[in-house]
Amino acid sequence: MTTSERVLTGERADLVQSLGLHRGFLRHTVRGLTDAQAATRSTASELCLGGLIKHVTLVEHRWARFMAGGAEAMESEPVDWAGMFRMTDDDTLTDLLARYAGTAACTDELVATLDLDTVHPLPEAPWFEPGASWSVRRTVLHVIAETAQHAGHADIIRESIDGAKTMG
Repeated sequence: MTTSERVLTGERADLVQSLGLHRGFLRHTVRGLTDAQAATRSTASELCLGGLIKHVTLVEHRWARFMAGGAEAMESEPVDWAGMFRMTDDDTLTDLLARYAGTAACTDELVATLDLDTVHPLPEAPWFEPGASWSVRRTVLHVIAETAQHAGHADIIRESIDGAKTMG
């Protein structure tokens, strides 16, 4: 049974709903854009809308791996840190959104089925306190915050392209 077939209640429903809301804001910012527009850097930042979709997909995928198997699972796939923020000639907005939807479905399934109290040590990184651990619950909250933050970035970029806004 997938998350879409399962009725979630309580905390799990709240987490999936909140994450879905912010994913929706992010997806809304790219509605009606061409691939060229999605690849446009419209501000002083290096960011483009397609690159943000690509980045959020990769980050959510990595944290989902962490929730399921810890830091080792999270770090088991190579990452193109610089390339994840831009669209390449091979990227299409349609493909990026499809990958994001697939990642979202996998994450939602983990939230629906994993023990939210399971704790894994965080990977070693300068931005994490040495020896710190996060529960699955804390990790989902981090993904929600990351998605919401980037949805805000995306709204600014979109408004700079053609004046469209997610809200207002």
